[in-house]
Amino acid sequence: MSDLPLSGKLALVTGASRGIGAATAEALGRAGAHIILTARTGGALEEVEERIHAAGGSATIAPLDLTDGESIGRLAQAIAGRWQALDMLVLNAATLGSLASVPAIDAKEFARLLTLNIAAPQALIAAFDPLLRASADARVIALTSSVGATPRAYWGAYGASKAALETLVGAYGEEVRNISAIRTHIVDPGATRTAMRARAFPGEDPATLKGPDVVGTAILDLILADTPTGHRLRVDG
Repeated sequence: MSDLPLSGKLALVTGASRGIGAATAEALGRAGAHIILTARTGGALEEVEERIHAAGGSATIAPLDLTDGESIGRLAQAIAGRWQALDMLVLNAATLGSLASVPAIDAKEFARLLTLNIAAPQALIAAFDPLLRASADARVIALTSSVGATPRAYWGAYGASKAALETLVGAYGEEVRNISAIRTHIVDPGATRTAMRARAFPGEDPATLKGPDVVGTAILDLILADTPTGHRLRVDG
């Protein structure tokens, strides 16, 4: 039997095709967990899966459009048919949308942003709640942004979605605190070298930013620690 700390554990990571999602999946895979990788792009997921396997881990890819609630339900059914519990749910997938003043926010784009950034995480929690409750030590980790707590001009749409996500996940943690082994955590990755960051700050030198692997390792450390539910982690450096 493997002596890796997450051996025998199952993790589902959304937005796992690149950036922080991919780095988190790889970190958890190196620690022994079997990783279910979800994102819209199957080819990129295969590359992440190959890296996990090359490092001695195991993974399963599940290309998925998180804006399709029925697809989330089908994925949950498929996982429940193969595994008895889900030990880690990492809610990483999100879209930035256009940076605009609040009066100028496009209604259709705002609706799409809220669907992916807040409705999809709720649907995932609802679909996987039975499997999370079946775990002896489950973690739900949601990736946020500083603009979810501190409003910033022109970031109203994205910031509102992250504020809502924090409240949603925190509420779920309180609901299951005394009736399950589920713990919820909020992770603010800070300035990190990702495609979303490059889009938001096109003039920024990416070489001055930490890599996604730093955030992935921080999330792994958070999971391995006896961290209380509701804990919020800011990843600096």
